[in-house]
Amino acid sequence: MPMSPAEIESAILETLPDAKVVIEDLAGDGDHYRATIVAEAFRGKTRLQQHQMVYKALGERMGGQLHALALSTSAPG
Repeated sequence: MPMSPAEIESAILETLPDAKVVIEDLAGDGDHYRATIVAEAFRGKTRLQQHQMVYKALGERMGGQLHALALSTSAPG
């Protein structure tokens, strides 16, 4: 069963509670999303490290319940 945008946001916020998270359904199929995440925890981290933090937050759901997730991550400006 696919994850809803609210479930994706909740999973990310469990690990990055100060984050601002916006989830968009890219294909209207509930299976392909874009997440835009701004979090202080990303400051000083490379883009790869930022994405790894998000994937860790989502855990086993990536590739299972969540098929495709495009990420845009940054520290607050």
